[in-house]
Amino acid sequence: MTTLTVIRPRAEDVEGQPILRPLPSRECRSVGPFVFFDHMLPTHYAPGSGMNVRQHPHIGLSTLTYLFDGALQHKDSLGSDQVVQAGDVSWMTAGSAIAHIERTPEPLKTKGSNLHGLQVWLASPKDHESGPGHYSHHPAASLPVSDNLGVQIRLIAGSGFCLTSPVPVLSPTLYAEVQMQPATTLLIPDEHEERAVYVLEGEAQLDGEPLEVHSLVVLPAGQEMTLSVESDCHLVVFGGAPLDGPRRINWNFVASDPARIEQARQRWAAGDWPTVPGESERIELPVR
Repeated sequence: MTTLTVIRPRAEDVEGQPILRPLPSRECRSVGPFVFFDHMLPTHYAPGSGMNVRQHPHIGLSTLTYLFDGALQHKDSLGSDQVVQAGDVSWMTAGSAIAHIERTPEPLKTKGSNLHGLQVWLASPKDHESGPGHYSHHPAASLPVSDNLGVQIRLIAGSGFCLTSPVPVLSPTLYAEVQMQPATTLLIPDEHEERAVYVLEGEAQLDGEPLEVHSLVVLPAGQEMTLSVESDCHLVVFGGAPLDGPRRINWNFVASDPARIEQARQRWAAGDWPTVPGESERIELPVR
């Protein structure tokens, strides 16, 4: 029997939004390019309130926001201003310096809203860690979907399960939303060296071993495995090629060279950073 690496996430709070964070963890620092994984738990915001992640910086990574319910407004220092609906992909590559905000759009804030989704960070390859940033928005209808025998797969980013997403990933990547009806199975191929499964809702088994809801399970390399469910189940499968070397993470900064992180910390603290047009509030550098 294969021994699986099971990660139980820690509960956190991001500007008032409750989350579960299984990556990074002591058991696993990365899966493919994924170095950070936040599950934004289902939350109801009363009228007059909403999520509001103020202006903050990034380097050396791409952020990917994907919602199951609700909407968020993305603004960044490139001048992007985009409302991201459930099922869309919001993709931002930081390069050497970018700042952004994410908040509940004003019309939803006025009347009250729900929010549920995922935000992940993908470490950039070393040759993309510096340089200009980039933002792209991919509507839900642009993402490829396979729906067969009670198993629906939506390819959020990368390639896998004979699908390819339009999101401009920087290295071999797999990121798929999977919805399985009762008494169905799904073979997870070994086409990507590093893979993991995160169970959002429902009960599933992986080669006969039960998976806990809100657990992240790292699959062994080079081994095909079969997911099976007896009731409705909602999960994501993600991974890709291993990183081209170790990464340091400090606050919102990711880099292969610790000197890049120290420089970024000093620049943000000094106010020497690109700013989001029309935004004055920001999250200050935390004390070490």
